[in-house]
Amino acid sequence: MSGKSISYVSHTFSLFVFSDEKKPCPLCPEEKFRACYNHKLHRHLQNLHWKVSVEFEGYRMCICHLPCHPVKPNLIGDQTFSKMGAHYHCIICSATITRRSDMIGHINRHVNKGETESRFITVPAPKSSLEVLKESATDVQVLPNYSTPHKTDSYFNPKMKLNRQLIFCALAVLAEERNPIECLDAFGATGIMGLQWAKHLGSSVKVTINDCNENSVTMIQENCHLNKMKVKLNIKEEDHDEAVGDEEGNTDTIEVTKMDANVIMHLRSFDFIHLDPFGTSVNYLDSAFRNVRNLGIVSLTSTDISSLYAKAQHVALRHYGCNIVRTEYYKELAARIVIAAVTRAAARCNKGIEVLLAVALEHFVLVVVRVLRGPSPADDSAKKIRYLIHCQWCEERIFQKEGNMVEGIHYSCNCVTSHLFICLAFHRSGPLYNTGFLRRMLFEAVQYGLDEAQPLLKTLVCEAECTTSKHFSTHSPYDENKQEECGVYIKTPNTAAESYLLQGKRRSDEVIRSAAKRQKSENSAEHPAFYYNIHRHSIKGMNMPKLNKFLNYLSEAGYRVSRTHFDPMGVRTNAPLAQFKTILTKYSTPTYTAGQAEGPVHLTEGVLAEQVQAAAAVKAEDVEFLEDNKSGVTAAVFTNDYTTHCAAD
Repeated sequence: MSGKSISYVSHTFSLFVFSDEKKPCPLCPEEKFRACYNHKLHRHLQNLHWKVSVEFEGYRMCICHLPCHPVKPNLIGDQTFSKMGAHYHCIICSATITRRSDMIGHINRHVNKGETESRFITVPAPKSSLEVLKESATDVQVLPNYSTPHKTDSYFNPKMKLNRQLIFCALAVLAEERNPIECLDAFGATGIMGLQWAKHLGSSVKVTINDCNENSVTMIQENCHLNKMKVKLNIKEEDHDEAVGDEEGNTDTIEVTKMDANVIMHLRSFDFIHLDPFGTSVNYLDSAFRNVRNLGIVSLTSTDISSLYAKAQHVALRHYGCNIVRTEYYKELAARIVIAAVTRAAARCNKGIEVLLAVALEHFVLVVVRVLRGPSPADDSAKKIRYLIHCQWCEERIFQKEGNMVEGIHYSCNCVTSHLFICLAFHRSGPLYNTGFLRRMLFEAVQYGLDEAQPLLKTLVCEAECTTSKHFSTHSPYDENKQEECGVYIKTPNTAAESYLLQGKRRSDEVIRSAAKRQKSENSAEHPAFYYNIHRHSIKGMNMPKLNKFLNYLSEAGYRVSRTHFDPMGVRTNAPLAQFKTILTKYSTPTYTAGQAEGPVHLTEGVLAEQVQAAAAVKAEDVEFLEDNKSGVTAAVFTNDYTTHCAAD
């Protein structure tokens, strides 16, 4: 077979037949690549020929090293060397072109002239063997290398299933508030997320799936047909309607667009926007908040874990404009960095945000916010971006007070070296969750059978309320006439509210006022910022109590306490670090060694009494500080009036 014929191969066409004999490369001369076994030949074809190929209508024009295109000879002394150059063979006109960029331009000129028929390929291309995956009753076709983002156009990550379920629950809650709503999946890839929205929520949502890659758009259309859904194709504002499927089947229509994500968000308005690029999403925030509707929701998934988790600090400074260090609470710090970037982008468009959900796990950071239009909400949101003061010795932390005066700021935690403070710039203070929204998300997860999202949502509800109780009701949470979120009343469907209206206007107003007071009291008790890792603050030579027992001890001492999804051994509490260590020391038991005498070894009464007295003084000053700082977002208090033991890392 000649090099010109073998250089035209389809996506799934094998370049050689597997056998136990040695075979030469069909695209390289024998003196350059000797005959070898199949596994080595396959690796050679993949790495040298297939990676730099040019694609055209299901075929790939691989690079050829055979003596089909001799280059100009070089005269060195009395000898003449003629070198055979690497080149491509055009599948349409048999032209021989050396550079890949020139080959792409050559093919584009053929397409512009309408010349798309090949003169050499007479056998129809075999159908590609795509793999069909199923998730949440939705089927998607993926390429064999779907799990490698750099080598495939349709990337699909099965590990992000939990992320997709959380976003679906947020969209389902918004669909209960108003319908129909227009939602956008700005980076569709295989279209799995938009297909799940349209398949489960039905006529209450109008789904638009966008991707700038032509192969991904084709894959999305095929997946829509696979799930028996109609497709409305929109490429560069030219609508081409196409309906495929039985008339008796699902009549839902999904709009598929091929545009840049910034372009489509500038051109159209949506109620729900989800951003999931490969890496950071800061390049798309301005476009997302430009035309999003009032009380709409913007969710974004950031996968640039190396920069957010303080492994590439210079990248975090470049993308987010924040200083970051590796701390015990680095995951929550990453979530607050993303929220701060979202806040600034929304404020530039005269919009404020309310944080509904913030999740930071191993592979991603998910942030869901509600958009509040107007300069006043924008100012209120921007005021929550503050400096964070972090002690490198004991890892105590506090948000800087609101204001421009810095002369009177004296932060000290009475460590051995009380001057090792780091000022981490521009982090979002305030709560990370909305309890009412999380409860409604949990109800939707139970309704649609999303088993993987339910345990995480239960943990988030406990974390938002800062409690250890885990008693949840699976009944509908839409039992109140109105729910307050960041001062905005969200009307929810309720049949019981109509009975109140039948009793008169006064009775209905009383119900609304009582519900508002109840919601306001719940929102005023915000969860504490940040958490402590029980292992990082353990005492050397002492065995710590069990985590659940330690939570009960803190709760009995009068502090709010809960576990956190950021760290399995983390404790979120409003207790200061001194009291945290005092209670941990009080209920720790000594570790017995061979040199110790039998029987329990306790701390001396003087040391323990001194720690308890210091902790009581800290708690009193904590109450005074919380009265002065009405925002209530600080998680710990730095004072100069107590002495405590801080163990070095």
